Amino acid sequence: MPQPKDDLGKSLVALDQNRTLVAVVELSQSSWLVGGIVPGIDRHPEKKLGPDQDALLRLLHCWRDEAAKAGRTITRIAVAFEAGRDGFWLARWLRARGIEPHVIHPTSIPVSREHRRAKTDRLDIGLLKRAFLGWLRGETNHCSMAAIPTFEEEDAKRPNRERENLVGGRTRIINRMKGAFARLGIRGFNPKLRKASERLAALHTPEGQPIPPNTLAELRRDMAHLRFVNEQIKLIEQARVERLQQVPQEKSNAMVLELERARGIGIETADMLVHEVFSRDLRDRRAVARYAGLTGAPDESGSRRREKGLAKAGNARVRRGMIQLAWRFLIHQKASALAEWYRASVAAGKKRKTMIVALARKLLIALWRFVTTGEVPEGIVLRPAS
Repeated sequence: MPQPKDDLGKSLVALDQNRTLVAVVELSQSSWLVGGIVPGIDRHPEKKLGPDQDALLRLLHCWRDEAAKAGRTITRIAVAFEAGRDGFWLARWLRARGIEPHVIHPTSIPVSREHRRAKTDRLDIGLLKRAFLGWLRGETNHCSMAAIPTFEEEDAKRPNRERENLVGGRTRIINRMKGAFARLGIRGFNPKLRKASERLAALHTPEGQPIPPNTLAELRRDMAHLRFVNEQIKLIEQARVERLQQVPQEKSNAMVLELERARGIGIETADMLVHEVFSRDLRDRRAVARYAGLTGAPDESGSRRREKGLAKAGNARVRRGMIQLAWRFLIHQKASALAEWYRASVAAGKKRKTMIVALARKLLIALWRFVTTGEVPEGIVLRPAS
């Protein structure tokens, strides 16, 4: 449950000395609830606004003026809100206007473990205030903050993510068509072939009947949809190649081209790793593995010692991609030190599934060092630089 306002006021003593105005915003599609802690003001104001950034800025300036009337000169305005569907545009907008924005990971906020706890926007504001104040005092365990990407960094992720969605949609279309053919008893027909739509009319069921008209119309629409999706995927891939050729010296493009030199790593995987992980300012190898969710989740209490598996608290897209890459790495980089370490561990009796995750973690860290410091992983084969 949220801390009483009196306790919140006591915990603000250090921030009062710095003349800091603290505000937290509970964002929703229809309205925003803003809670503030204003130095020199006993009450903790709360205001409900429409989803309007200008109204939020006017409210912050109004609270700053109230603090000035109370004899406190505000030199810092810190605003926090939870990460969600609104993304980071508001944080960038506030930063451009001299406000200090922070984006909180929602899962890092501790909540009551009661079976049926009360949950309202006003109670959530209290929880956010308590966590944000602790974080501002330097007690970082109160909550964790998301890195605010630039407009360009956020946009650079879109092609790879769009392609991933299109590939998933293509798989669903193909599986739906294969299911229709199986339901009719038709085998050996590949709906992915270029001239598959022209051969549909000539197909017959094992009973000698042609494909029923409604099913035939559905299959034709699916094939038209499949051609459109394939064209969209090709456009994304062509645009990426053109971008790499036009500005190969750009930092992110140079990283992609460098990663692609490693045998077994294609341009899709390289592009995903660079824009999802390696373009971020990660502190060390532990931060790299933690961001991908490839660290363990120990469960230790008293004499009990066990592992619950992967934490899965990081970027799921990176985690899936690295585990797939680890399997390919064993095929294309058999002589590398990492591949030999994996084979030796499995030969010693360790489980393949457990060790492939460990290999994915080690490989991610090795590739991070490769693109940031130039340290080539031991034994891997590189293609000649183009």
